[in-house]
Amino acid sequence: MAQHFSLAACDVVGFDLDHTLCRYNLPESARLIYNSFAQFLVKEKGYDKELLTVTPEDWDFCCKGLALDLEDGNFIKLADNGTVLRASHGTKMLAPEVLAEEYGRKEWKHFTPDSGMACRSGKYYFYDNYFDLPGALLCARVVDSLTKQNNGQKPFDFWKDIVAGIQHNYKMSAFKENCGIYFPEIKRDPGRYLHTCPESVKKWLRQLKNAGKILMLITSSHSDYCRLLCEYILGNDFEYLFDIVITNALKPGFFSHLPSQRPFRTLENDEEQEALPSLDKPGWYSQGNAVHLYELLKKMTGKPEPKVVYFGDSMHSDIFPACHYSNWETVLILEELRGDRDGKPEDSEPLEKKGKYEGPKAKPLNRLSKKWGSFFIDSVSGLENTEDSLVYTWSCKRISAYSTIAIPSIEAIAELPLDYKFTSFSSNNSKTAGYYPNPPLVLSNDGKLTTK
Repeated sequence: MAQHFSLAACDVVGFDLDHTLCRYNLPESARLIYNSFAQFLVKEKGYDKELLTVTPEDWDFCCKGLALDLEDGNFIKLADNGTVLRASHGTKMLAPEVLAEEYGRKEWKHFTPDSGMACRSGKYYFYDNYFDLPGALLCARVVDSLTKQNNGQKPFDFWKDIVAGIQHNYKMSAFKENCGIYFPEIKRDPGRYLHTCPESVKKWLRQLKNAGKILMLITSSHSDYCRLLCEYILGNDFEYLFDIVITNALKPGFFSHLPSQRPFRTLENDEEQEALPSLDKPGWYSQGNAVHLYELLKKMTGKPEPKVVYFGDSMHSDIFPACHYSNWETVLILEELRGDRDGKPEDSEPLEKKGKYEGPKAKPLNRLSKKWGSFFIDSVSGLENTEDSLVYTWSCKRISAYSTIAIPSIEAIAELPLDYKFTSFSSNNSKTAGYYPNPPLVLSNDGKLTTK
């Protein structure tokens, strides 16, 4: 029996901001994020100047769903059963025989069968979103550089410097203080990095509001950066669209933490104020937790169990925790669905932006990586005299396990009626049913892996 999902049946519609409501011009934003870290490592921490030079070909290394083993400097791509499909040391891919020797057909040492395995720990890091991905290329090149210097000695100890780079560029006061490279550059030329929301999406948000839905924005970005983004993509009157705005939400902890661990705070001139014992009325808040938020939603809707749907791009921060801890419906924004149609993405940037920014064209981050293959599926070499077999990746398994549906962008559904019935992933436990408008090509080609 097919199971359906409809926005009309939801009382509350929540949104992540970055890479969900706000789409970035990926080749430009990736380069900016990479530079913000590389400059810090070279100037503040004494790393090799070669890190500052990136060729368009280098970007092929970036693929969502990779894990970095912080001890040995290996990047790995996992199958749905936790075995290693492909691996690299730094940017250098491991040959099949080295891969077999190092990992065999057994589960990766840090894998736990529960798909909710932590994405971040002291021993590994999963690259799960487009803010993270430029860091994957940088870390891989750092491993290359250190391997050369140390004759391959392990363990590696560069992660503390990456964390210091995050703190330098993205700490709470960085926007206000014009600290680092990232925020000053976005302020200087937002049009280079951000796509404004299409009229169809703005109209759709108003339509949801007019239909009596409670609209929420829940973002881990700080309030000052959130305001800049929203004013640019939605207009100066964006606040009237949302009943509740939560910034510095510190996801996934927003969903997993107890109220006492993560209370809501009010804001004054973008500064966090005292902790609130509960959430009593709609408005703009900082930090917080899903438990107190849901209590407020009950009050606002007058329902004992209001139905919430949350749109987000990160499995780690948005989709898994909203589904697993809060039991919300979830819509995954998956730009890989834009990037895989016949190898030609639907235009990922408006025509007026094409050619405006000079420099060789890098591979957009949502396009297929030649090094790593498909985000969704991969082939495993058969034993002697047997054919290769196709397996789902761990990332693909998580999509169907924790998303209600997956779409390439909000724009893809903005012109549908609110009572449109989407087929959800829970239909017959299907791996492909919840993709709208179409499954990825590699999953819809009669089981044959298509490569470009």
